[in-house]
Amino acid sequence: MGRYHRHGVESTASIAGHPLHHMLIAFPIAFLIGAFATDIAFVSTGTPFWAEASYWLLMGGIITALVAAVPGFIDFMTIDRVRNLWISWAHMVANLVIVGIALVNVSVRWDNPAAGTQGWGLWLSGLQTLLLLFSGWLGGEMAYRYGVGAIQDDSPEVEQFHVEVERMDTADAYNRSSGTNSR
Repeated sequence: MGRYHRHGVESTASIAGHPLHHMLIAFPIAFLIGAFATDIAFVSTGTPFWAEASYWLLMGGIITALVAAVPGFIDFMTIDRVRNLWISWAHMVANLVIVGIALVNVSVRWDNPAAGTQGWGLWLSGLQTLLLLFSGWLGGEMAYRYGVGAIQDDSPEVEQFHVEVERMDTADAYNRSSGTNSR
């Protein structure tokens, strides 16, 4: 079970307190959005390389999404607070829909990536990109607003990196009111 702290809840699928799901999601996001970018490149240039690149980016996105889902699902199942948030459910369902769309996207390109891209492929890539933005926003809400896997460390070791700065002092140091930099 995740340990509850004043500022959040610790991930159960973590290494040294660092949540695995947060680390792994960068890969499917990059691959699936990259597929949309290479689809646009293919439609713009007609170069078959871009259609082939989209196909492999989709495959990489599906595989890494499934890998990233494992620690996310472990946290979902082992932390009551996570299961009680509607955002967690919406995030999980959106991600499952995204993987489903990516599977359909790969299937339309299976025999001929170029023909698949010109057909439904580009639209499916655009849809999965929009859903990724939505799902990413939900994931950010869980991490930053609800503190899932984002624990504020109040230990003495961290205090050496903590600096309090008043906004007026900072503005005065840079002479923001006159628009000049005093440095």
